[in-house]
Amino acid sequence: MAKLRVGLLFGGRSVEHDVSIASATSILQALDRDRYEISLLAIDRQGHWRLGGAAASLLETSVRGLEVTLPAVPGAATIVPVAKEGPRPSEVARDGLVLDVIIPIVHGRGGEDGALQGLLELANIAYVGSGVLSSAIQMDKDIAKRLLAAAGLPVLPWLVLQSHDLASEKIELAVESVSKELGFPVFVKPANSGSSVGINKAVNSDELAAALREAARYDDKILVERGLDAREVEIAVLGNESPEASLPGEIQPKHDFYDYEAKYHDQATELLIPAPLSDEESQQLRELAVQAFRALEAEGLARVDFLLDRQTGKPYINELNSLPGFTDCSMYPRLWEISGLSYGALLDRLIQLALERHQRRGKLETQYRRSAT
Repeated sequence: MAKLRVGLLFGGRSVEHDVSIASATSILQALDRDRYEISLLAIDRQGHWRLGGAAASLLETSVRGLEVTLPAVPGAATIVPVAKEGPRPSEVARDGLVLDVIIPIVHGRGGEDGALQGLLELANIAYVGSGVLSSAIQMDKDIAKRLLAAAGLPVLPWLVLQSHDLASEKIELAVESVSKELGFPVFVKPANSGSSVGINKAVNSDELAAALREAARYDDKILVERGLDAREVEIAVLGNESPEASLPGEIQPKHDFYDYEAKYHDQATELLIPAPLSDEESQQLRELAVQAFRALEAEGLARVDFLLDRQTGKPYINELNSLPGFTDCSMYPRLWEISGLSYGALLDRLIQLALERHQRRGKLETQYRRSAT
């Protein structure tokens, strides 16, 4: 049987470029070479797409790979070299490289916010993960919270500010408004960012002003959320029409909260997998995770992050992540491993889900035909 042609797409122009490379490295090592013919596709820091040969490394591909493009139209060749002449990997025919499915492990803006998914839809190629709308919703913490709240799911109170609200003559008013509505402490976040980039905790007005300015470096929209003394618990969800939830895992950072340093550099951060919860608590969170997945119309995969009030035990949905970190020590694959699905089998399932959705959508009519009466 012919191997499935898989494009592993990584990198990107966002602040999560290096996180993406780390995720892609683990995926590349775990993909079954007997089942898949793998092509490396890097998006460099300037936004150029580069194709690596079979023997190329991810870093080499992202710097010196053949520059290619993905035409935003369906065609016989998926990946097309920018230059017509010159050296190219042996697997790239003169007219381009055809792929069956793409794994877009591009974190952050331009990768998991619906923009890349839109390009893949226009090119009519199967891809892993949620579609355009759901990817954009999950990326925007404000819109996601609105929809989760509308679905009757528990979220913490929050406010939204725009970067123009933080001009020197306005920032005092913004700080006053937040402190009056939410009190302290609060968490300040770029509305569209991941990996805890630009997130800070503020316990007074001075810290709040500084945190707002920091978040505005990464997004025009800033979300401010009421602080909570909470346990941080995460659940991995997998599926299309019939999503399933993994066992929960708990994060115990040694920092004040689970920030970028705690996620990627602090070896003291503990991941408790499975989380020390009762069977009833675990089941409640798994049901909420699936409800949140459906409320935001997610597909393929998502990691659902919860905050559990230490005093009452009440759970709040913090956010959904449509393309969570995928290193072999990341929470999403580890949660599935403890739930009985190995890293390699998880990738197989994600590819299968991508192909199933693509086939289902491919059956939809694209031209209006009058129904026979």
